[in-house]
Amino acid sequence: MPDTADLISAATSVRENAYVPYSGFKVGAAILASDGSVHVGCNVENVAYPEGTCAEAGAIAAMVASGLTCFDEAVVIADSPVPVTPCGGCRQKLLEFANEGARITMANLEGDKRDMNVSDLLPGVFDRAQMDKT
Repeated sequence: MPDTADLISAATSVRENAYVPYSGFKVGAAILASDGSVHVGCNVENVAYPEGTCAEAGAIAAMVASGLTCFDEAVVIADSPVPVTPCGGCRQKLLEFANEGARITMANLEGDKRDMNVSDLLPGVFDRAQMDKT
């Protein structure tokens, strides 16, 4: 079973494939699906900035494309002075597919890391319970 170090390695590797001609800010992500498989993604920019995709979204899309819908652990990494955190939209996406208690590791290329429980990423999350009309 892959561990956090394996996920960091996978995220670091896929980060090199990021398409970032505008910002130059490469981000990689790797998620450990509940079946033990690893899925990766990198950020992909577009000249129309809002149309780009984040690394976390790419990893989630790869997992879903393989037929899975939940994960136990995720890693996001970038060349930043401190461990990079998911943007607000990606926090919502991660929460949508995370198993309860899933760990999110945020890292930089210098080896600094910060681990959080997925529920701590987005206090007051908008979730299915808010859509329940009963």
